[in-house]
Amino acid sequence: MAFAQAPTAVKMPDTVIAESNVEYSAVGGKQTMDIVRPRDNGTTPRPAVLLVHGGGFRAGTKEGYLPLAIKLAERGYVAATANYRLSPGNQFPAPVQDVKAAVRFLRANAAKYNLDSGHIGALGGSAGGHLVLMLGLTAGVEEFEGSGPNRDQSSAVQCVVDEYGPTDFTQSYSKSVDAAEVLPMFLGGDLDHERLAHIRSSPLNWITPNAAPILAIHGTMDPYVAYEQSLWLVERLIAAGVPAELETMSGAGHGFKGADAQRADERAFAWFDKYLKPQPVQHTLLISDHGPNGEIAEIEWPSAKVLWKAPNDHGHDVQALPNGHVLFTINPQKKVVELDADHKEVWTYSEGLEHPIAAQRLANGNTLISDAKLGKVIEVTPDKKVVWTYQSADLANMRSRNAHRTEQGTTLVAVEAEGKLIEVDKAGKIVWQWQAPNGKNRRLYMGRRLANGNTVMSLSAPGELVEVDPAGKIVRSIGGTNPDIRMGWTSGFTFLPNGSLLINDYTGRRIIEVDTKGKVLNEWRTGSRTIASIDLVH
Repeated sequence: MAFAQAPTAVKMPDTVIAESNVEYSAVGGKQTMDIVRPRDNGTTPRPAVLLVHGGGFRAGTKEGYLPLAIKLAERGYVAATANYRLSPGNQFPAPVQDVKAAVRFLRANAAKYNLDSGHIGALGGSAGGHLVLMLGLTAGVEEFEGSGPNRDQSSAVQCVVDEYGPTDFTQSYSKSVDAAEVLPMFLGGDLDHERLAHIRSSPLNWITPNAAPILAIHGTMDPYVAYEQSLWLVERLIAAGVPAELETMSGAGHGFKGADAQRADERAFAWFDKYLKPQPVQHTLLISDHGPNGEIAEIEWPSAKVLWKAPNDHGHDVQALPNGHVLFTINPQKKVVELDADHKEVWTYSEGLEHPIAAQRLANGNTLISDAKLGKVIEVTPDKKVVWTYQSADLANMRSRNAHRTEQGTTLVAVEAEGKLIEVDKAGKIVWQWQAPNGKNRRLYMGRRLANGNTVMSLSAPGELVEVDPAGKIVRSIGGTNPDIRMGWTSGFTFLPNGSLLINDYTGRRIIEVDTKGKVLNEWRTGSRTIASIDLVH
């Protein structure tokens, strides 16, 4: 936590635009930042990075990070380097509150600086490393927000790069040449007299699974902040399930120079590129949110950005139609609805339904509807005439789930309560069935017939996707008891053009993309969304 050296004058290249001494808060005096962005800023919002200088919480200036801000701007970022209140005149948590106010300022002025408010990262060194860690670890912690402006904006960051920042102040004194001088000024007293302040200001004690992805860069010969401080941080983050990495600078001290500095910059750039630059849209999906949100939505994959949404009253099924229309079930309202490309209702079927749980638009223009309460599957024409019915007591009283017409004209029906899939011909005869092992204790949500004649099905307890051949032999399993992928209850799934699979883990609240060998390629933790079905738009 050594003093930062006074910066030399920095010449701005023609490739960037710089704005100096922009006030972001007036709490405790005028707090300012310098903002550097690409001269050709375009129309697409740029990801942003907040830079926070070091100096033992008692010294340093924002100008020290101007060279790095220029490098970031030349790589397509909006970079802001900020001052904050220093000790001993200001103590913890004042500087934490300042850097949070700086993030809120950037979000509030996203349009002015053409920055992407959903992709803001932070980098800091030494004391600045500590402060950016607090940004990444304490999103939503009220006591650290302070009384600065733009309180309607979030102070959360989407990723962090910490260069040799302290993480546990209770362990700093024995392996730091200046902790005994620096920390009492910052925390109001030494460890014996202000232990609680040392604990509450230590990033290690704020780690949760909700932390932002963090890259720590630290030299093994650092005399000011022991290398172990970053080791502890990354180990605990990984244990909490947070993406975290430690870049070890063998033999390096406090503050990087020469090749070490270049290496640290390149690792930081790669980290920001990974977590801040928008991933290219590979596909768009429809999801049916059966949970608290109660809606269907079209999302980009793998970013999960919502493109539009419409209420489904906690329904189950959704299907993308070739003309941009959408077919979905609204179970509580006992109807199936079709929306056009403008999301306007253009067709509804509700005649005699009690709990429509699945719907499929067929190639002939008719619609296949499965009613789980009645135990009935029907095919209806566009003018709502029923032209085919299959009904069984085994399907009634909510014992069944998805039904789907195969290319051969048969219908696959999931008898969820028995962990069984049946195949029914046009005459209503069961021509094939598959029973899951220990089926009475498993739930089967849906089945799909492949071109090779095999059938893919989704199961619960444990969550598993199985492919079986016509003889009923399992030829592929994803999930199940495989420790590589453990799922709670697989429900909807869909195929991608390259052969990969998108699988929805209903109770695990995630959608995973796996390749043909079952390797996870992408994953979306859905949070509050409890998704029943998914379908590929394109």
